[in-house]
Amino acid sequence: MLEEKIENDFEFKLESNFDLASMAQDYMEFARKYHEQYLIKGKRSDLDNAVDNYIDAIKFNPNIAEAYYRLATLLWDKGEINLNSAIEQCKSAINISPENPNARIYAACFLEMAKNYDEAEKELKVAIKLEPFKSARSRLSLVSLYLDKMQEQKINAKDIYQSLYYLFSGSLSLAFDYPSLRMIYKNISKNFSLIFYDTLGRFWENTKNYAMAVKAYDKAAHKIGRDEIFYKKIGDLSVKEDSVATARECYLKALENNPNDKELLKKVAAITKEHFEDDINTALDCYTKLLALEADNANIYYEIGHLYLKKEDFINSINAFKLALEKDESNPFYHNALAYALVKAEQYDEACAHYKYAIEKNPDSEWTSIVCQALAALYHRIYDDIDSAVDMLERSILLDRKNDEAFVELGDIYMETEDLDSAIKSYCEAIKLCSTKASTFNKCAMALWQKDYTEEAIIACNKAINADCEYFAAYNNLGVIYLDGIRNLKEAKKLFKEAISIKRDYVMAHFNLGRVYKEQGEFVEAAKCFQTALELNEIEPELDSLEIRNKLYSLFDV
Repeated sequence: MLEEKIENDFEFKLESNFDLASMAQDYMEFARKYHEQYLIKGKRSDLDNAVDNYIDAIKFNPNIAEAYYRLATLLWDKGEINLNSAIEQCKSAINISPENPNARIYAACFLEMAKNYDEAEKELKVAIKLEPFKSARSRLSLVSLYLDKMQEQKINAKDIYQSLYYLFSGSLSLAFDYPSLRMIYKNISKNFSLIFYDTLGRFWENTKNYAMAVKAYDKAAHKIGRDEIFYKKIGDLSVKEDSVATARECYLKALENNPNDKELLKKVAAITKEHFEDDINTALDCYTKLLALEADNANIYYEIGHLYLKKEDFINSINAFKLALEKDESNPFYHNALAYALVKAEQYDEACAHYKYAIEKNPDSEWTSIVCQALAALYHRIYDDIDSAVDMLERSILLDRKNDEAFVELGDIYMETEDLDSAIKSYCEAIKLCSTKASTFNKCAMALWQKDYTEEAIIACNKAINADCEYFAAYNNLGVIYLDGIRNLKEAKKLFKEAISIKRDYVMAHFNLGRVYKEQGEFVEAAKCFQTALELNEIEPELDSLEIRNKLYSLFDV
């Protein structure tokens, strides 16, 4: 193989008086071959081998200009250097060989990417002067530069004229530019196959025959290479077919050959985050690689922060959201996310400040209404500031009259402060907005029950059960009304048993069933229920254990 031949040549030339210049040329020869194979097939292994050989060539002869600018392009493809480093590499090549037009073409390419159009234009024009009859690439590169420049800056007649001139002259110059013609010839067969399979695959896609499209793309990947193209297409089709596991697998295969493809990295991260929560590290790895490519992209830090939240790593989550804010300090969504992470880390004062900032910005009324709820919850549960909590919930409702959850939370506060009329009113408003939530009906029933509106409370409980026949709390509460309100022990017993059948470890239902048995004089059954309630309450407390014990001991008094 190529590497074995290089190693054998190296040993031979070590024996031949250290012919370092010749060794460097050998490494250059193999580097060019790997580089060419990479350009045609897009294989990651060819890219790595080309890089290694260019580096070795420079080690043996640091004055080979070609090695510097070619190495710069490959290291840029790998994401291992930034634009400034790539430009410096190309300038090193120019310093070594000022008469080398290729060094200037490569330098111009990177300067154009850096939007340094004037210097890029200067380098390309020098390249044309150096080889006027073999300047097709330089001329066509100038066309690309002018088009990019016109997109970024105000269009002027001079740039349009020069674009047309260099397009025409560059096309004519191809006849004299042998290296360009040679590469075009070598790519014809590969490009034809690529176009054929791509067209075939898209035909099957358009006819909705996704299985045949996948088959065409898979065959192309094995026959031509270019996994980053065809596996990406298979992945996209798999997403359409809701086969997210296959999609992710294909995207990961495509990444093997093109690990710095931003689109692929984002797709893998998004699929993993949404569908593979047990593999959050893969999504984190993708976003970390994206940061190397888009260091100023605040949204990447934002996504990383959410991933750390899923891992319950609140410190790293907070740090990620703060880094996002460093890039975009006025973004209310970042402030809200940071506030949530701070709440999880029990840093409540700082969380309040960020919630307030997000609310002040108010990018969207419905979204801001939810943020108001979050801040109200802090005031209520952490600071016990009922007035501020109520004010914030009322603000939430003003922002979004359809926010039924805000009405429910407001009702909960009124229940806690024993303002039953206001609680009932709030729950009823929530029910008007959403009549399918069993929990809201159940809360309203309890407020009605405490207000001695027994019949209305029974209706509300039944509506909760109709909304969700598995909502065990509604059965228990309806049982309490029948037991303590209208003294229908038979119906109460039935309801408590139904609640227990749905939730076996429901302490309240066991306790209340024990009360029914006691009322009926069935003390042994009552004792069993109270004992079960006591044991379950030790695991997940719902009641004061002393209250359960008192009920149990009272049976012996009887």
